[in-house]
Amino acid sequence: MRLPDGSEINITAGGQNTLIKQIIEDFCPRFTPGGVVIYVGDAGDKFKLFERTYFEQLGVHVNEHSKMPDVIIHVPDQNWLVLIEAVTSHGPINMKRHNELKDLFRASKSPLVFVTAFPTRKIMKKYLQEIAWATEVWIAESPGHIVHFNGERFLGPYE
Repeated sequence: MRLPDGSEINITAGGQNTLIKQIIEDFCPRFTPGGVVIYVGDAGDKFKLFERTYFEQLGVHVNEHSKMPDVIIHVPDQNWLVLIEAVTSHGPINMKRHNELKDLFRASKSPLVFVTAFPTRKIMKKYLQEIAWATEVWIAESPGHIVHFNGERFLGPYE
């Protein structure tokens, strides 16, 4: 798969790696332009891409026992650290996972953005009740849209 910076990495075929490839190639250009992919977990290699020095510059120290999300992107212009879970058979970022990730990245100098990615709306529907508030959902079959689980108003049109 081709990373936003033009470099390529090989990941194991199939499973959730198909969705991870879509995250890198479809989500990143739309929602994290200029972002730097600093971690990609692979079904065959948990730390397929791991930019340790970059993490340390952000104040984050992880090890091989850390329960990492599937993809991590740093967006320098916004100074965001975007944590993405790819859901094909395991659950989304629910409150338990949200708290685990907040704890794991507690030393981050960058504010955290939590995203659950699904391949289809049908799969998202299975997990809808579990998705944590104050997170985002991206669905690969509708790559130009994102669902925000919170809002600036209770009810009403957006300008």
